[in-house]
Amino acid sequence: MTRDPVLLLGAGGHARACIDVIEEHGGYEIGGLIGRTEEVGLEVLGYPVVGADKDLIDLTREYRHVIVAAGQIKTPDLRIRLRDAAREAGYQFPTVVSPRAHVSQHAEIGEGTVVLHGAVVNAGARVGRNCIVNSMALVEHDVTVADHCHVSTGARVNSGVAIGSGTFIGSGAIVRQSLTIGSRCVVGMGQRVLRDCPDGCQVPRR
Repeated sequence: MTRDPVLLLGAGGHARACIDVIEEHGGYEIGGLIGRTEEVGLEVLGYPVVGADKDLIDLTREYRHVIVAAGQIKTPDLRIRLRDAAREAGYQFPTVVSPRAHVSQHAEIGEGTVVLHGAVVNAGARVGRNCIVNSMALVEHDVTVADHCHVSTGARVNSGVAIGSGTFIGSGAIVRQSLTIGSRCVVGMGQRVLRDCPDGCQVPRR
């Protein structure tokens, strides 16, 4: 069966993790990566960096699908910019779930989101567009994660939590059930979130 080729937007460490998931997923063939100008012509895990941002429009002749494969910690701006540029150029955004993750048939995952190895997204959860649910993360039942969020490695988001757009939940963080975390918040590695967080909040608070 012929698989559709996909471009990865980003050529760094998170792109390597995405490559591994896409290879195991098996639904798409990785055609290449988009990186910085100085990275063009290099390879990442055997796949070529075929262009930079300026080449996105020209590459629509060969590719219909892209995945934003840049990472996100302090700000979602790069991932949003890459997604917006690709959408304007006419690309489509597949959702990719590792076969070694568990996503409930009663959960919803938005377009362009990647769910990595060992992650769990339980029943009634809704994860938005252009998100990362990273390795071993838990998104419990009835959680809502808005667009452009990153739930990082080993994070635990308990039931009924609502997370606003562009928020980062750091590795190993634990979010108590039924809380509201605003947009563009940054929850640090290993932090325990025990109360609601307003937009732009940093935990620990500075």
